[in-house]
Amino acid sequence: MSETTVIRAVPLTAEGFAPFGDVLELRGDYDKLINAGMCERFHDRAQLDFGPGGRAGISLFNAKPRTLPYSCDLLERHPEGSQAFVPMSEAAWLVIVAPDAGGVPGTPQAFLPQPGQGVNFHRGTWHGVLTPLAEPGLFAVIDRIGDTPNLEEHFLDRPFTVIL
Repeated sequence: MSETTVIRAVPLTAEGFAPFGDVLELRGDYDKLINAGMCERFHDRAQLDFGPGGRAGISLFNAKPRTLPYSCDLLERHPEGSQAFVPMSEAAWLVIVAPDAGGVPGTPQAFLPQPGQGVNFHRGTWHGVLTPLAEPGLFAVIDRIGDTPNLEEHFLDRPFTVIL
């Protein structure tokens, strides 16, 4: 029997996540004050991509929480457009990504977002399913709506385990 691969989740940072997408957070200076000076606007924080024939859609997801250590056996990607996960609470959650290795996921990485952080996966980025670690698992998901298939799932021959 082979040993399970274990990866450690690290804090989510824009720099560490850059190969996979954008971190959605209040970072740096705001771009301008709006709403009679009552709101700071942090402008254009993600590279949204809906591909030819696609349009932006906002869906609400209510995912069941998982526990750590977490065994991951499925990664997916969206070849036709980007996908953003925006938490609608400050509950803990986990982000898993992997580079492409010839059409299949490569070596996975795991990130632990801080409250107030979301992510935008660039088109074609392998990632884990929505993985809240506590209730509620409520997220807004911004992704491509269109007539062409935009989901590839890859079940792993050897699941890996994520720890803190």
